Amino acid sequence: MPYVDGFLIAVPKANIEAYKKVATLGRDVWMEYGALSYMECVGDDVPYGELTSFPRAVQAKEDEIVFFSWITYESRAKRDEINAKVMADPRMNPENMKDGMPFDGKRMIFGGFQSVVEG
Repeated sequence: MPYVDGFLIAVPKANIEAYKKVATLGRDVWMEYGALSYMECVGDDVPYGELTSFPRAVQAKEDEIVFFSWITYESRAKRDEINAKVMADPRMNPENMKDGMPFDGKRMIFGGFQSVVEG
């Protein structure tokens, strides 16, 4: 079963198109280096919960929307190898991006997960 990296971020609504460009670049780079799949999803039904919720998790502001994303890999070892290449790729350096990062990376939640059920 694949290894999965998951991500949750808050993107200002005014930056959605800019984020799509960064996400498309990310997809191209990760897939070039061997990721099995790459998915970016914009929140459509993610209410602000009283205790917990996706928006609360990333401290989303009223003018922001939550994106939930994941990348799959053959294994954790492959993920570590691919991510090292991606992080070293100059295309992924925010300083080299025309408009910089269109979201606050300090509020990004991410982690690696072992698959236990697949369908």
